[in-house]
Amino acid sequence: MSQTSPPSRKPAWLKIRPRFGPEYIRVKAILDDLKLHTVCREANCPNIGECFSAGTATFIILGDKCTRNCRFCNVASGPPLPADCDEPRNLALAIQKLELQYAVVTSVTRDDLPDGGAAIFGEAVRQIRLINPECQVELLIPDFQGDAAALKIILDARPEVLAHNLETVPEFYGIVRPGADYRRSLRILRLAADYENGPIVKSGIMVGLGETLSQIEYVMADASLAGCQIFTVGQYLSPSPDHLPVRKYYHPDEFAKIKSLGKNCGIPHIEAGPLVRSSYMAHRQTETYKAIPRL
Repeated sequence: MSQTSPPSRKPAWLKIRPRFGPEYIRVKAILDDLKLHTVCREANCPNIGECFSAGTATFIILGDKCTRNCRFCNVASGPPLPADCDEPRNLALAIQKLELQYAVVTSVTRDDLPDGGAAIFGEAVRQIRLINPECQVELLIPDFQGDAAALKIILDARPEVLAHNLETVPEFYGIVRPGADYRRSLRILRLAADYENGPIVKSGIMVGLGETLSQIEYVMADASLAGCQIFTVGQYLSPSPDHLPVRKYYHPDEFAKIKSLGKNCGIPHIEAGPLVRSSYMAHRQTETYKAIPRL
């Protein structure tokens, strides 16, 4: 990884005006009442005020403790509690109360479970459909240690979108994503893309850890070959001094260049920008992809 000194301050295009109005308070109360976790809070997402104020959230299932310790992530790691069998129904009830038409569901990594939590993911999709039949479901999944059978449990539940993030360039995996494997993650995407009448396949990375433009392009080319249809690229923001530092803040013009490179790699739809996140306004990403003319 690059040894350049971290930038001294955030640039102007990364400054966000907080939005914590009545709708934010309502969403937070519903999530607290049903004991549900969200990426918005657990990962300290910079878009939390905007999303909560719009009545949306990205839900985390399988608890709030991750069995891995990625150095970019603000989700707590440590011994997790047993899986909560009531969680899928509580999730579906929260979606009903929030009147969502599009739900994004992700999880901590649960290497302690035989199926990595795949059965809970599958049941979550079924409960959402039972209680909210018009709601579309996007799942953002961990790698399940490459277990194809666990992935099939999830694909059999028929989410509209199946996302699995590559997160960074392969050269950085040992430092950024210990416990993960770049080729294993690509295989997850390929298996999802090859599933008969399967979901839209999505992935993404964060930039600002010292990677080069050529390395970013290499990842996007690999994602394209793996069948990825939507790809997101956003600015890495260090959650705390204990996490990896930001090595570079990318200018919006550089994100435009990255988007162009991704298009040239054959990915149909790319979201690239300083505040882009895999789950941020995910319904718009899916709608935009679906609107692309097919040959």
